[in-house]
Amino acid sequence: MRNPRAAASMVAACMAAMLLSTAAVAAPPQLSLVPMPAKVQPATGTFRVGTGMTIAMPKGDPGARNAARRAAEIVAQTRGITLDLAEGKAGAIRFVRSGKAKPGDERYQLVVTPGGIRITAATDAGLFYGAMTLAQLLSPDARFGESVPVPAMTIDDAPRFAWRGVMLDVARHIQPIASIERIIDQMAQHKLNRLQLHLTDDQGWRIEIKRYPALTRIGAWRASETPNPGAPAGRYGGFYTQPELRALVAYAAARAVTIVPEIDLPGHAQAAIAAYPEIGVLGDRPPVSGDWGINPYLFNVDDRSLTFVKNVLDEVMAIFPSPILHIGGDEALKEQWQASPPVQAKMRLLGVTDEAQLQSWFMEQLGRYLASHGRRLIGWDEILEGGLPASASVMSWRGEAGAVEAANLGHDVVLSPGPVLYFDNLQSGRGDEPPGRLKVQTLADVYAYDPMPAAIAPAKAHHVLGAQANLWAEYMVTPAQREHALFPRMAALAEMSWSPKAARDWPAFLARLDPQLERYRRQGIAAADSAFAVDFAVTGGVAAALHANTLAVALSRQADYGAIHYTVDGSAPTAASPTYATQLAVSPGTIVRATSIAPDGRALAAPRSFDTRPAALLTRSSAALTPCPGPGIQLRLPLSPDATAGPAYSMNIFDMCWIYPAAPLGEVGGVTVTIGRLPRNFALRQPQRDSVVWRYTPSHYGTLLVRAGKADGPVVASMPLPDPAGAPSRLTLSAPLAGNAATADLYLTIAPPVGGPLYGIDTVQLTMKDPR
Repeated sequence: MRNPRAAASMVAACMAAMLLSTAAVAAPPQLSLVPMPAKVQPATGTFRVGTGMTIAMPKGDPGARNAARRAAEIVAQTRGITLDLAEGKAGAIRFVRSGKAKPGDERYQLVVTPGGIRITAATDAGLFYGAMTLAQLLSPDARFGESVPVPAMTIDDAPRFAWRGVMLDVARHIQPIASIERIIDQMAQHKLNRLQLHLTDDQGWRIEIKRYPALTRIGAWRASETPNPGAPAGRYGGFYTQPELRALVAYAAARAVTIVPEIDLPGHAQAAIAAYPEIGVLGDRPPVSGDWGINPYLFNVDDRSLTFVKNVLDEVMAIFPSPILHIGGDEALKEQWQASPPVQAKMRLLGVTDEAQLQSWFMEQLGRYLASHGRRLIGWDEILEGGLPASASVMSWRGEAGAVEAANLGHDVVLSPGPVLYFDNLQSGRGDEPPGRLKVQTLADVYAYDPMPAAIAPAKAHHVLGAQANLWAEYMVTPAQREHALFPRMAALAEMSWSPKAARDWPAFLARLDPQLERYRRQGIAAADSAFAVDFAVTGGVAAALHANTLAVALSRQADYGAIHYTVDGSAPTAASPTYATQLAVSPGTIVRATSIAPDGRALAAPRSFDTRPAALLTRSSAALTPCPGPGIQLRLPLSPDATAGPAYSMNIFDMCWIYPAAPLGEVGGVTVTIGRLPRNFALRQPQRDSVVWRYTPSHYGTLLVRAGKADGPVVASMPLPDPAGAPSRLTLSAPLAGNAATADLYLTIAPPVGGPLYGIDTVQLTMKDPR
């Protein structure tokens, strides 16, 4: 802790917040659990657990054995302690069945006395979650291989919400089964219990359907310059066989996770229609899309199309036993239905007055079909627009309005609002973040969100099933990128959806997250360190710093836990390095390195560096430039859609305009810009297309212009772009920089010909004037 008084205050505040009903309790400071249990009652004494100790479970109880085995595996990974398993025998750690099992019951009790540990529950899920709490109790710190003193206590625990979910998009970029299993492992340890697999979209069909083999023979592959391993030359894609998916379902079930499949209907259908044009509206055969965004292809509403979908759902239901299936309903553009005389005739026959009502009718047919098989449907909140089918539950992603409307109408809802629960949003504005959406959603932002909207009437609050984070994968290609996006924000999601609302305490959460980060490390999870990474800023601006005898450098980070330690001699900072307290005064040319250090001396983040040499002070990376104001979609994009590594470019895809703030024009005489050429692979709706900015270019292949003061200010540098056919995808342009203002914002615009490629800025470097 930063100091004993702060430590005591933190523990007291956290423990006072843990309420199961009305009684406040205090808990031992050694408790390092994420999510926090509903109720913890401390007792006297401790029980020490070490290698060779036995976990006992009832004889012939496969659920208890599964829970005990999984706990032992995790403890071996995260603590280096080996625990033995025994059925029907005495053990220092015991799993016990009690009470009558009821569907959906996930509660458990864990009791620690000086004589041992007992985990009691009526259901397999309850025993499993007790086992996950046990595993965390046995890895409270970084003392790998040592025995663990567990404080005596009684934990009575049950989740706040029944639905605690994560959505993985495997349609845009397919992931190896092993990487999905790793995420399931972590979901289980965080007591999350729903994994939604987004299996179909315009860009790929990822589930084998034996009745319709072309769905994977054709629909699983798209054209690509960077194919993934195992893909044919010039193609990206792949699919999961039915045996693979059944094995994944079993793997998840053994960890108390239900996999919810999503087959997106009636829109996002281009990959399916590429395989079977007859289920489409207009009869044409499009390619599987290589464009991100919203494509126009819809399923038809005739009997042939509905029969096709029902046959697909038959095979989906045979693979996934989940009582709820997700059938999409989002972003279904209606132009194809509007342009089809047969569809318009169908609307007249049905007596529906618009295409939104037609979509509602379509979804209702599928809802009834699922109900006839003992299943229910859930869809994205657009399914409200034409009248909500009676059988439907709603997943609210466009804010909370859909959840509020549906719950007040008496339908079950899951809160999954963007941007806060869209984990493809970046976690910081630093240049070392991987590709994603530019709307930064920090660990603190996720932790602060509460998935119980105030606008839902109290009598309807029981319709809120819970919360889900979504990880869309247009810009996330590799398992490591996905793990970076998920962790540690998954820990915040877990506490939000499992723990009582009254237990919410950000400083205490950070203290408990500390050992969780060590568990991630021990299990090889590529968790982001964004919350603890150090940021740097020159106080007083760059212009003054260029000629100063000393520079004032301020250090900061998102999460105020532990302490910032730094060096100015080029060495890596450690716990023995100076502790940051106030802005540093350093000599020009100094390289400051800093990181956050936990109370036990471990680094919480990789060291970051800040170079105070003039050339570095005058250089801005892509992430340090500000997109110009205006409508658009702000993204951090890789050089090619399927690239697994390389540079990433922060931009507004509607307007290739960036601001270099407060440039010291009186000090500089030139500019060098490194840029990348990216494909314009975005399917935009008509209003979005109308908002794309196409600037006049004075050269044939496009021009990079630098203006002073504003977007239409005086031109201070101009650089023509080369012919894309003969130029590399990354290139560097340089030009003299004119201008008399002492300091001004620079507006950099890249104007290709209309319909031309996107260009992103990698770095902008201003060069000092020749002193002569």
